[in-house]
Amino acid sequence: MDTIKAVLKNKSLMMKILFTLLVFLIYRFATFIHVPLINPEVITGVFEERFGEAGFFGIMDAFTGSALSNYSIIALGIGPYITASIVINLLQMDIVPILKEWSQEGQTGKQKINQTTRYLALGLAFIQALGMTYGFALTGDAIFDVGVEPTFLTYTYLALIITAGTAFLLWLADQITLKGIGNGTSMIIVAGIIAGLPGMFTSLTQEYVTAADADLASYAIFGTVVIMYIAILVGVVFMQSANRKIPVQYSNRPSSSKFKGQSGSNIPLKINSAGVIPVIFAVTILSLPQTMLSFIPGIQESTIGVWLTEMFNYQRPLGYLVYATLIVVFTFFYSFVQINPEKISNNLQKQNAFIPGVRPGVETENYISKLLFKITVVGALYLLVVASIPIFVGAIFGLPPYIQIGGTSLLIVVGVAIETTKQIKTDVQGKTYSGFIR
Repeated sequence: MDTIKAVLKNKSLMMKILFTLLVFLIYRFATFIHVPLINPEVITGVFEERFGEAGFFGIMDAFTGSALSNYSIIALGIGPYITASIVINLLQMDIVPILKEWSQEGQTGKQKINQTTRYLALGLAFIQALGMTYGFALTGDAIFDVGVEPTFLTYTYLALIITAGTAFLLWLADQITLKGIGNGTSMIIVAGIIAGLPGMFTSLTQEYVTAADADLASYAIFGTVVIMYIAILVGVVFMQSANRKIPVQYSNRPSSSKFKGQSGSNIPLKINSAGVIPVIFAVTILSLPQTMLSFIPGIQESTIGVWLTEMFNYQRPLGYLVYATLIVVFTFFYSFVQINPEKISNNLQKQNAFIPGVRPGVETENYISKLLFKITVVGALYLLVVASIPIFVGAIFGLPPYIQIGGTSLLIVVGVAIETTKQIKTDVQGKTYSGFIR
C-alpha cells in the first residue's frame, strides 16, 4: 500500500502509466481494423474450424489479442520481431563474426544490432503475411471480397499492409520504452494476452454456471478451475522470482560485516533463466507441420497426415513425449546461451573478485557451469509442469480449448509483471531519495 500511495503522489510516474494505458488503447483499437479486400467473417470461420485455440496460430492469436483471428492490420503482432531477436542472439555465438563484433562495441554496436533485428523482423513479417494469406486462400473458402482478383499483386499488397502493421506496433513499443513504463515489446505482448482473459472467464462462466443444463458437477468444475488458476498463478510468481545466489568476495575490500549485506556481494542465478522461450520453441516446432496440414484439404485423413498428427500433436502420447523432450533440451540450451560461465569468470577476475573456496579462472568457470546445470534441471521441470498443466487439466475435466489453465501466456504475464513492478519501485525510491537530498 505504501508503494501504491507513493506511485499516486509521483506525477511523472503517473504520466508514464497513463501514457502506457493510452498506447494499450490504441493497440486494442487496431486489432479491430480489418485488412482491406478480405472478408473477415470467412477468415474467422476458417480460423475457428481448422486451427481453434491450440497450436501455432492459437498461440499467435493469444499474443495478439485476437488480432489474427480478426485478420486485422496487426494480425502478426510483434511475433516477427521476437523471432528475429532470437535468431540474432543465436547468430552472435561465433556464427556471424560481424554480429559478435557489434555485441562487443558497447552502445554503438547495440544500436547496429537493434537496427539489423528490425530489418530482419520486417522481412520475416512480409514473408509470413504473404504465406499466411496464400494459405488461407488454399483452404477453398472465399476469403476475398466479391470482385477481387486473387493475383500475386493482391497477395503482395495485403502482405505489405500487415508488415506495416507490425512496423507500427514496433514504433508503439518504442514509445512505451521511452515515455511509458516497462519494456515496450513485452508490454505489447502482455496487453494482447490480458485482452483475452475476460473473454475466457466469461465463456467459462457461461459454460459451467449460467448454462441451462448447469448442475452441481458443473459448479464444482468451475470452482476447481478458478482455484487451480489462482494456485498456479501464485506458484508461477514464486518460481519466476526464485534465484540461487552465489556469494562473491572482493580482494580489495575488507570482509567486515558491513560489506556482507551489500547488493554486489553475490551473483543471482534465476531458477528459470531461460524464461518462456523453450516452451514457445517447442510449441512452434510441433505446430508448424499441423498448420501446413490444415491448409491442404484432404491430407489430414491420409496415412501421412494421421502419422504426422500423432507425431506432432502434443495432446497425443507420442506427441507429448516429443513436446516434453523439446522443452527440456531448449531449456538447457537457452540457459547456457543467456548465462555464459566463462564470461562471468573473466568478469570476476577483472574486478578482483572471487567465489569463496573456489580458485579464480577455470575452476570458477566449472563451478558456475555445474551450479547452472543443477538449477536448470529444476527450471526445466518447472517449465514442463506449467506447460503440461493445460493439457492434463483439459483432458481430465473435459475443458474446451479456449480455457487455458497455466501455460505459456501465464508465464509471460507474470514475468513481465514482476519486471515492471521492480521498475516502478525503483522509480519511486529514486524520487524519494531525491526529495530527501533536497
